Amino acid sequence: MNVAAEKPKKSDRNKIAIIVHQEQSRPGRVGALLERRGYALHRLCPNLGCRLPEDMSEYAGVVIFGGPMSANDCGTLAGIKSELDWIPRVVEAGVPFLGLCLGAQLLTRAAGGRVGGHPDGQVEIGYVEIEPTAAGREWFRAPMKVYQWHREGMQIPDCCQLLATNDTYPVQGFRCGANAFGFQFHPEVTLEMKQLWTLKAAERLKLPGAQQRGVHLSMHALYDPPLDRWIDGFLDRWLATDTRPH
Repeated sequence: MNVAAEKPKKSDRNKIAIIVHQEQSRPGRVGALLERRGYALHRLCPNLGCRLPEDMSEYAGVVIFGGPMSANDCGTLAGIKSELDWIPRVVEAGVPFLGLCLGAQLLTRAAGGRVGGHPDGQVEIGYVEIEPTAAGREWFRAPMKVYQWHREGMQIPDCCQLLATNDTYPVQGFRCGANAFGFQFHPEVTLEMKQLWTLKAAERLKLPGAQQRGVHLSMHALYDPPLDRWIDGFLDRWLATDTRPH
């Protein structure tokens, strides 16, 4: 007699799909915290030809990280188009989804929102303060300094809930349904990654609103420990948003 295999239980889902956008991209602090929890990281880079998984039954969550390209590049980059096509299926299936910077902007576009530059050409590169909304106080206890590296922002659709904001780029954090979150900032970036970014992309430090390299490095010891504690606590709550059957 043939017996159908049981679907993996929630506790059996031991992998996290890590979506990056360049060969040298790293999951940084977020990846380390997920590995500390016992998850295996399945690193995928659609821009380099990796196919995104159709079967998500073994995955406890998906994290899409940042990159130098735009969420609007779906007409020229097949990898960006494949992510925009894939994200709705992941979210609708109830898989915990986390988008960081470009990942948040891709979630915005997939949900029906818009991504574009600041009307005055301002960027956020360096440490920037964000403030929780009334709904966001469940996730952010107070205003906090976060690390940013972006020159485009988001206009989220009405189906999304704004969680964090500031005056320059009003959408800093949002929730899409029960299980999907997008943050404009970079809680994953380590000091080593900051050192690399500020050297390899030094021309971006000349853009309006960007902080100089010394600020990026000298403020790390002050602002990153609380950000580290915040993302560590957030990840457990995020993983618990899985709405699939146990």
